[in-house]
Amino acid sequence: MKRIETMTIVTLITLLASFSIVVIGCASYDSTATEERSESDADSDADSDADSDADSDTNTDGGVVALPCDIMEDAGAPCVSAHSTARVLRTGYTGPLYQLCRGTAVTGPDSCQGDAMDIEAVDGYADATAHEEFCGKDVCTITVVYDQAEHDPEVGPNNDLEPAPLGGAWGFPDKPVNASDLPVIVNGHNAYGMMFRPGMGYRAGCDGCKFGVGTDLATGDTAQTIYMVTSSNGLNNGCCFDYGNAETTCNNDHNGTMEAIYFGGGVIWGTGNGSAPWVMADLEDGLYAGWENNQDQEISTNKTLTSEFVTGILVGDTEDKNDGKGRFALYAADANEGELTEMYDGIRPEREGYVPMQKQGSLILGIGGDNSVGASGYFYEAAIVNAALDRDTLDELQAAIVSANFRN
Repeated sequence: MKRIETMTIVTLITLLASFSIVVIGCASYDSTATEERSESDADSDADSDADSDADSDTNTDGGVVALPCDIMEDAGAPCVSAHSTARVLRTGYTGPLYQLCRGTAVTGPDSCQGDAMDIEAVDGYADATAHEEFCGKDVCTITVVYDQAEHDPEVGPNNDLEPAPLGGAWGFPDKPVNASDLPVIVNGHNAYGMMFRPGMGYRAGCDGCKFGVGTDLATGDTAQTIYMVTSSNGLNNGCCFDYGNAETTCNNDHNGTMEAIYFGGGVIWGTGNGSAPWVMADLEDGLYAGWENNQDQEISTNKTLTSEFVTGILVGDTEDKNDGKGRFALYAADANEGELTEMYDGIRPEREGYVPMQKQGSLILGIGGDNSVGASGYFYEAAIVNAALDRDTLDELQAAIVSANFRN
């Protein structure tokens, strides 16, 4: 999403001053390391019945917590990416949730130049005690967010998110987030989310990443559903607080080459009803709260969201829907209570390039597809499946998120 032209000179100077500039070129993919982790995950999956405490838990009300990826897989759509620094999202996943870096962390992939430590899950939740003991009062960042989705290592590596390489909108690699800025409680377990500020962002599967395209991520007009748990706090109106599918080129490849969920005020593009923030779709060259009366402004059904914790869902359907006009849908809710609200369900924007979509299969977090780094936001968890999930499944997903009982 090309936002850099609209950023002020002050913002650019601030970003430049805050960066440790390290030019990151194309790097080769270390298949040995990835295969070792994948084989370890596979062994763990085989032993998962013996480790049921890591696979499920009870919430603070005594009920069983269903895991998001399990719900979607039961509907025939296994997660193709799943990320959280707070908890496990898929039964059987017993790998690390994220990597901490104590000391020097440079910009871009392979960020940690200091001491690194993987944070594992204990009973399904991040080991906050290990996090705090490792970081202490030192400078500490999150330099990898591990993909919890299950992938065949012969197809490709896990979609582990690392600080993003340079892109067309911002010609420098991105910074990692500070590790301890966003404490959170999930079902009574202390954990940490990710607090993004301008200049911070993560990516997997791109030019300049460790591998060139995301594993199992949708390409072309393939359907997908994305959910994210975020917050109405900590936002600005910079581009673009996204999680989802983007350009492998790290450039603005124009309409239809992205499909990511966005939360914020729409920057310079579309708007919802009332005041920001809104859950929207970043489809490249536009943030869309919907499409109404042949335009993208003040979409009547897309309402303001002010909850401490917010569920946002984007369903990206195929070009054959709505008599060949394509379909996308947006849903949202308080992540701690209540049912989903349909914010929009209709045709894709009637502008060239959006039907059919031209997704490329890179994965981004906290930035736009061309490495626009102007956004702020809070991130707790997100996942993608390659299917347009129906409303019943989405309602089950929301119920599972509510049962996680996010609190500050």
